[in-house]
Amino acid sequence: MDRGTIKLRDGRALAWAEYGPSSGRPVLRFQGTPASRFARRPHEDSYEKLNARVIEFDRPGYGASTRLPERGFAAVADDAAELLDHLGLDAVHVTGQSGGGPHVLAFCARLPERVRAATVVVGAAPLEDEDIEGLIGLNRDAYHAARKGWDAVHALLVPVREALIDDPLGAFRGVMDEAPPSDKEIMNDPDWQRVLIEDIREALRPNAEGWADEGLALMSDWDFDPAAAGARIVWWHGEHDANAPLSAVRRLLAKMPNVALRTWTGGHLESYRRHDEILSELLSR
Repeated sequence: MDRGTIKLRDGRALAWAEYGPSSGRPVLRFQGTPASRFARRPHEDSYEKLNARVIEFDRPGYGASTRLPERGFAAVADDAAELLDHLGLDAVHVTGQSGGGPHVLAFCARLPERVRAATVVVGAAPLEDEDIEGLIGLNRDAYHAARKGWDAVHALLVPVREALIDDPLGAFRGVMDEAPPSDKEIMNDPDWQRVLIEDIREALRPNAEGWADEGLALMSDWDFDPAAAGARIVWWHGEHDANAPLSAVRRLLAKMPNVALRTWTGGHLESYRRHDEILSELLSR
């Protein structure tokens, strides 16, 4: 792993890390919500095998990156472009998971010339009332809190953040209590647990403010047009996803050209089992 921190044009700090061979094909990855630059494949030999140089960074307010109050997705896409400039990279493959999904779409929409191909994995999509039945409790509560504004979202997340810092695995299991059995089975994997603990503690180390900023952005009107994400996109999703409902994804994709939807029967964490398949498919385009 290589890592560092850069100073952005507006003076904020952005912390980044990369995994895999330095000579590998560059992949810009937007991790989930909440997560940090330490969110990675536990079996890092996958990156060697696929010759992938996977680049991640802490979004504003997470880990060691400076918070940007009231930010949406467009600002993070611009941050990513500055990081690629710093690393001397032009066009890259782009992927993102869960809350990272809208960030992929924003990057594709704002910087299409820098995208070779894109993949979204169990990505978040704009929700409507009809989508929230069957969601895990935290996402259901966040949907309602967002209607009241940032303060309500922040108040919801502060105690969750404290629990995750104190006992990442136990608290995450509590958050995912309503998830399907396939997700709970993955949460029993020791390697998955090892990365989760390191990742979540780093992501939420500063406070809950960056998480609240992102939560409000996810649950409010997006600050870019997803239909403008012109790069060919493959979207992988679980039919029984209790974090990001497939119904909302189908509604979003109906408005977007050139998106291929691929589904599995599992839930939100199924991509852990399919990591190499998903990354290999992206790099083939």
